[in-house]
Parts: sequence; structure tokens; C-alpha cells
Amino acid sequence: MRLAFADPRNLRLSPLNMHHGRPDPDVSDILPSVRQRGVLLALLVLETMADGEVVPDHFDVVAGRRRWTAALAALAEGVELDPVPIAILEPGDDAAAIEASLIENLNRLPPDEVACWETFARLTKAGRTVEAIAATFGMSEAVVKRTLALGALLPRIRALYRKEAIDVATVRCLTLASKAQQKAWLALFDGPEQRAPTGSQLKAWLFGGASIPTKHALFALDDYPGQVVADLFGEDSYFADPDLFWTHQNAAIAAHVEALQAAGWSEVVVLDVSDRFATWTHEQVGKRAGGKVFIEVSGRGEVTVHEGWLTTKETRKVRAAAEKAARGEAGVTPPAVVRAEVTNAQETYIDLHRLAAVRVALTEAPGVALRLLVAHALGGSTHWRVEADGRHGDAALSASLTANTATAAFAERRRAVARSLGLDPDRRALVGQRPEGGVSGAFARLLEMPDDEVLGVAAVVMAETLAAGSAEVEAAGAWLKVEIGRFWSPDEAFFNLIRDREAVNAMLREVGGKRVADGNLTERVKTQKAIIRDHLEGANDRPKVEAWTPRWMAFPPTAYTKRPFAPAARARSVAPLLRRVRPPADPTAIAAE
Repeated sequence: MRLAFADPRNLRLSPLNMHHGRPDPDVSDILPSVRQRGVLLALLVLETMADGEVVPDHFDVVAGRRRWTAALAALAEGVELDPVPIAILEPGDDAAAIEASLIENLNRLPPDEVACWETFARLTKAGRTVEAIAATFGMSEAVVKRTLALGALLPRIRALYRKEAIDVATVRCLTLASKAQQKAWLALFDGPEQRAPTGSQLKAWLFGGASIPTKHALFALDDYPGQVVADLFGEDSYFADPDLFWTHQNAAIAAHVEALQAAGWSEVVVLDVSDRFATWTHEQVGKRAGGKVFIEVSGRGEVTVHEGWLTTKETRKVRAAAEKAARGEAGVTPPAVVRAEVTNAQETYIDLHRLAAVRVALTEAPGVALRLLVAHALGGSTHWRVEADGRHGDAALSASLTANTATAAFAERRRAVARSLGLDPDRRALVGQRPEGGVSGAFARLLEMPDDEVLGVAAVVMAETLAAGSAEVEAAGAWLKVEIGRFWSPDEAFFNLIRDREAVNAMLREVGGKRVADGNLTERVKTQKAIIRDHLEGANDRPKVEAWTPRWMAFPPTAYTKRPFAPAARARSVAPLLRRVRPPADPTAIAAE
């Protein structure tokens, strides 16, 4: 950039000036100052070109049109003015010239949104990115994109918006419309008899009925084969084909129903589309008391799940049966609501640690893992879609799982398989990744692998998709005779989650003997847990106990009390099935019949 002076009469307005082609501006506010002192601030200019050559001493005004117009007006009045100061931009940098024009106008008086669009559009054609434009003008990228979105509109609609004949909500909806739809809307706007739809009515007019936002989808949009129409302002998107949406949404609702049924709900009721769930005719009850799940689906695809409800009449029957049972009346079986031996958090801890051990055992027994994989394919399970187990627990449980050596051992085997398949070894899960060429690409890689390597891949996939707290974990762990002590030892998180006095006292009996347990029978749970830890560490003059595994964590697991303990119940359910199988000498292999 060079500084110089020029005769105002040798200047002309540059086509790059954002106000080019518009009437002369009002300069009455600055004309008195220009008459008296001339132009003090430099105009930004480019050298005038004609037939590819520079015209000497002639310049095109990029920024400073009002000062130049005031100088011409003063000269026309006969006022003698000095040459005006100019800052000459480098030739060929049109983008810089456009930016200079807009920056000056933004600093003086913010132009309307359509004027900004015109300038931003010229900048993008000159090579500026959205990020660069946002940085230059101190705006967010979202504002720049929203402004550029006006380019999808017909010029007439932009003109109406500039004149405030239509509002922002209507313009935003029109960015979703095709050119043909925009022309049809303009015909309605101009028609004397019909009124053009606006706002939410316009959205329904564009989509031929109720518009379905993508945020209501229960399925992954990446797997959706249909068209999604995005609001070009970048804030909303909708499904273009309602029928195709409902095909995928209904499949997702059906999968959710199956998951709720597998979770133990007595009944899952899917209401008709647009039917409201009447909470005023129902009462909320727990799962164990026979509570049902009601799924409400709106006409716009939104799904609301109401868990644990019964009609008022059904609730009265449950309560009446419970009251009769309390009075000892014969033939009445009240709803069984018995406090479990462990809390939900403790059960999660147990499930996840034992799953970690079974996963490693499965990777050491690929023949078993392959057969378990086939069993899942035939019978299905909670996780057969295919996905990795997603339960991780709170921060304390996550830290506990990290300390479990089975977690690291399985992660290393998973990374090795990922590398062999050309997948990202640092991803948390193997399944769900898309290798080069998709499923066919993975199949091609597997074809090149020897049988033992393919079995190793199958073992990792099976172990990764095995559901924590499932009967399959119990079956595999019992068959493989998993020794959880290889990977896990009682830690702080384990003890912090224990709440049951009877169970803790039974554990104390295991590590300290009957005399110690009986002598501390009435002590607080906290005190008894501390004594157990002393025995495990050999602290406070307590004899050290090596390699203690609580009954909860063993394979098969057993309870410390006569109260419900879910892992033990699952283990008992699979034990008769496993007894039918003649065990081989090596439980990690399957004998060929």
C-alpha cells in the first residue's frame, strides 16, 4: 500500500465498492467540514485500468465514497480544495479491496443483511473462505454462513426481505425451498385472492404436511438412506420423505420395545401416533409391582417413554392383593417386593469386573468365542445389532476398571485385531468402525487371514459385544473356569459400594474366621469392612489372607444371604444346560463329535 494525493475529479467509484450502482449518498453532515478543511482521512483506492494498462493519476475509490462525493460537491460550489489523500492498494487484490469497503461501512453504519450477503458472496468468489471472512470482520462462522445462505433465495425474495416485507422466520423457511417452490410462493404472495403461507404454515406447505425434524429420530442419521433437507441457516433440518422416516423410526421403536422387555418390564404398550398418554388415569408404580411402559409417539415423530405406570383400576387391584396377603388370607400371592442383597451400583460393579475377566478368557479360547458368537446370531441378545457393551459406571468404577489388569489385557488384544483389519487401534470399540471398502473390505481382509487369526478376530468381537450382567457371561465364565483373581483384587470402590450388614459379616467370617465375625456382629458395617481390609493387607496385627475372592465375584457366583442376588440366579439358570455337555479335558476347546 502506498500513500499519495489525487485530484477528486480524477477519481471514480470502483465496482468493488459495496455501494456501487446505488444513488449518491447524503453528505450533508460532512460537507461543511470538507468545504472548510478539505478531506483529511485517506480514501482507499486502486489504480484505474484501461485496456490492461494503468491510467496515470486516475484511481478507483474502494472505500471512502462519502468523502469523495463531498469533495466533488465542494468543488462544484467553487470551493478550492487541496488534492485528497489516498492509500493505493496493490493491484489485483480484489478480495482485500472488497474487505476494505465492507470494514469501513461496518465501522460507520452496519449495512443491511442482504448488502452483507452481496459482499460476502463476492469475497468467496475472490477466494476467501468462511473462516477467513469471519476472522476479518470479527463475526462467528455461523453468522457468515447464515448470511451466505441468502444466496439460495431468488433475487426478488431477497429484495422483499431487504424491504422488511417478509420476516426472518419466513426467509429461514424459504431457504429450505427449491427454486420452483420459491416461484410458487411468490405467485401466492402477489396474488390478490390467496395469502402466501408464512412461518410454521410455510413449513407445512413446503413439506406437504407435518414437517419432521431430524432431532426426533431414534435412529442414526448416518445410516438413513433418504434425503434430509437442511435449513441453510444451519440451525434446523427435516426429513424430505415422511414415509421413509416412519419406516426407520418404527424399526427403532420396535428395537427399543425389545430392550425394555429384556430389561424386565411386564408389558410395553406403544400408543397410536398422536395419542396422548393420560397420566391422570394412571398411577406410577415400580417394575416389581407390575408397572408397564407406555410409549407416546407424536405426529412429528417425537417419542416419549413413560416407565412404570398402571391404570388406577389396576393399581387398586395390586394394593388390594397386597393387603389381603398381609392379613394372611389363603390363596393370595402378593406382589413380591424383596430387597436385593446388593445395591444397583454394587451389582454394576460386580457385573463389569466379572465381564472383564470373561472377555480375556474368551480371547484365550477362540473356539468357544466363535460358538458363542453363532449363538448370539441365532437367538439374538441385548447387544446383537452389533455394538460393544456401553456400561462404564461413575468415575470411581471407571478408575476401578482401569486398575483391573483384564481391562488392559483385552484392550491390547483389541488393538492388535484392529491393526490387522486396518482399523483405528485407538478407538474405544472395534465394532462400529467402517474399514476401507466397508463390510466387503473387512471380508476381503479376513479371506487373506489363516483360520487361527480369523478365530482370534471372532473372539475379540464376541468378547467386546458380550453384555455385562447377562446369563451368557455366567455360562462362558463357568465353562471356562475363569479365575477372576488373575485380574482383580478387592479395591476401595468394591468396599465403598457394600451396604448390607449380613453380607459383610459373612465376608468377615471368610477372611477372619467365625470368632472374629461373631465378635463384631453388632459393629457398624464400616468397622467390619475395615477389619476385612486389615486381614487382606496384614495390617493392625491381623493375619494376612492371600488371594481372597468374594463369593459374588467367583464363577459360579453365590450369595451370602438367602435374599435375591441376580448373578447367582443367572448362574443357576445356565448350570443345568452346561451339565448336559460332556466336558473336554481342555475347557478352552470344543471336542469334535
